[in-house]
Amino acid sequence: MRTITLINGDGIGPEISNAVIQIASAANVNINWEIQTAGSEVVEKEGTPLPSRVIDSVKKNKIALKAPVTTPIGKGFRSVNVQLRKELNLYANLRPCKNFEGIKTPFSNVDIVVVRENTEDLYAGIERMADENTAESIKIITREASEKIADFAFKYAVNNKRKTVWAVTKANICKFSDGLFLDCCRLIAQNYTNIEYKEILVDNLCMQLVQNPEKFDVLVLPNLYGDIVSDLTAGLTGGLGLARGANIGDNYAVFEPVHGSAPDIAGKNKANPSALLLSFIEMLKYIGDYSSAEKIENALLKTLREGKILTCDLGGNASTSDFTEEIIKNLKH
Repeated sequence: MRTITLINGDGIGPEISNAVIQIASAANVNINWEIQTAGSEVVEKEGTPLPSRVIDSVKKNKIALKAPVTTPIGKGFRSVNVQLRKELNLYANLRPCKNFEGIKTPFSNVDIVVVRENTEDLYAGIERMADENTAESIKIITREASEKIADFAFKYAVNNKRKTVWAVTKANICKFSDGLFLDCCRLIAQNYTNIEYKEILVDNLCMQLVQNPEKFDVLVLPNLYGDIVSDLTAGLTGGLGLARGANIGDNYAVFEPVHGSAPDIAGKNKANPSALLLSFIEMLKYIGDYSSAEKIENALLKTLREGKILTCDLGGNASTSDFTEEIIKNLKH
């Protein structure tokens, strides 16, 4: 039995975490959960939203499933998500976006994987006030990180039988920083001649995504563009309630939904656990338990396809508990 760290978050985090635990148990997944708390609710007791015990647990178990975590605003605390990525060197953010039968969206044939560099760019947080009227932010792009994320994208394409990798930049304006990222993508592409390599400017990509999203496959982007584009692609495929994610490094991996902790509906049994469940499914694939992943995914897809029991954000009026029970029922059919 494999031990997995479960960071059950705050807001709706504990509710949707409990839903995933129930579904995993009903599917007889061979996992032992090591539950860790984090976020705004632990600050009063431990003085930080991300106690060292959480990092230690992930380092010990190598794999974590993470529910949404709130970082207190205006109290000097660093983003929990950013801190986790830095501490564990989770340099690759992976967000598969695919249409679900039964969920009405403007398009029906979207199947895009966003691969986002996760450690630098403007998210390095190097800022200063040059004077009282001028703020400066420094955009960091390095050859090491750019080659690493490009290689990750191409390896993903090969391992998942994808056909094309698109490098996305604004290299016509940011000639040095985005230019370096683009040069690194071109260099790595030479090692993967069986994968078609294309380039596109990020503004052109955004326009085409809302017109012809079916033409895109794997996208590899610097941090800021990747953050924005991954939410756009989530919107094409049903919204954040169905948006799975993963942060992956050489030694550790943390799987999490894209959405936040939604404190306005916390404790009301209204939250949609699908994004966390889909992230769990990606985690199962990552650790090689394809049988359990397929079994749970089929049950979720059947629930969405039938559309009888759906949460409010999906157009229904079912509770978290009802939706969870429907997935469990569909595990057995």
